[in-house]
Amino acid sequence: MKRRLFIAVSLLTLSLSSARAADLMDFTPQPPAIQAGSWVLMDYTTGQILTAGNEHQQRNPASLTKLMTGYVVDRAIDSHRITPDDVVTVGRDAWAKGNPVFDGSSLMFLKPGDRLTVRDLSRGLIVDSGNDACVALADYVAGGQPQFVQMMNDYVQKLHLQDTHFETVHGLDAPGQHSSAYDLAVLSRAIIHGEPEFYHMYSQKSLTWNGITQQNRNGLLWDKEMNVDGLKTGHTSGAGFNLIASAVDGQRRLIAVVMGAESSKGREEQARKLLLWGQRNFDTVQILRSGKQVGTERIWYGDKEKIALGTDRDYWMALPKNEVAKIKAKYVLDKKELDAPISANQRVGEIELYDGDKVLAHWPLVTLESVKKGGMFSRFSDYLHQKL
Repeated sequence: MKRRLFIAVSLLTLSLSSARAADLMDFTPQPPAIQAGSWVLMDYTTGQILTAGNEHQQRNPASLTKLMTGYVVDRAIDSHRITPDDVVTVGRDAWAKGNPVFDGSSLMFLKPGDRLTVRDLSRGLIVDSGNDACVALADYVAGGQPQFVQMMNDYVQKLHLQDTHFETVHGLDAPGQHSSAYDLAVLSRAIIHGEPEFYHMYSQKSLTWNGITQQNRNGLLWDKEMNVDGLKTGHTSGAGFNLIASAVDGQRRLIAVVMGAESSKGREEQARKLLLWGQRNFDTVQILRSGKQVGTERIWYGDKEKIALGTDRDYWMALPKNEVAKIKAKYVLDKKELDAPISANQRVGEIELYDGDKVLAHWPLVTLESVKKGGMFSRFSDYLHQKL
């Protein structure tokens, strides 16, 4: 089989499936020490986990549950079952008065009979972390909390969240309810990608409703060193202090999940350490571009002598900054020779990414054009060239 060195990553202008960078590269920089029950740092573009600890440990998500609540609401909007401007009438089950479940918890301070839009309830869910807003939305979208929880768990399956199960729409501790830092990073990535109309709400620092102003509990939104634009905090006695923070650095975005920290300030400090470490030590690089030629090969018995090869997808990878210049890419053909006729986007080999002799990743090599069968004279000429 022929191998062709066609690119050095450092010369590129650089999606890997979710894979831990430490498994791909022995040269991963030393990660920071994190004081929490579990944590994850994810590269948003690729889904790669740059560092993690106890990332699949099942823990109480607390109000991080509301990320799934918001995700389900947004999917209902996408499917045109509801609209952001629909007016919701708040029922008695969303009223905190006389409801021991809501004692001492986060509220938007809704009252029965209040009328407000799905958009405003979503803001109350995100900024105020309002448990009452969650109930009002669940009633409107699904007709009740049990039905809405079933929808939440349906999306758990669709997103392949192996460590997650929900029992409530708001995240107050309940038997059988759990998630993990890894699953919540995956969910956060899906929210950022799939909720452009609503995601900006996660960066809103305060919300005033019915004369009551409340501050967003994500203190990193005020951090002047980092561009944090979401996502959510959570806390119960059983969960400890949880935080998911996403930060943008140029064209890059990182997602940090911290679960079971010791204090509200502590969860911010740990998430900040993760984000700064990732920003300082990694680059997100586009390795391959859909439709861009990476090489040409001789094709026999066709109406052309050469065929262009490349990939039919964009591929990115998060790499340690001090290793980017050392990365090389090669391709290898599945067969010794290529014969016409051949169609466009047909797999003919594999593209391999190397650091020295170590293979970091591989992707399909495809034809970028079709080549028809050549005429009788050209085919006979090719036959003679091959056989003689």
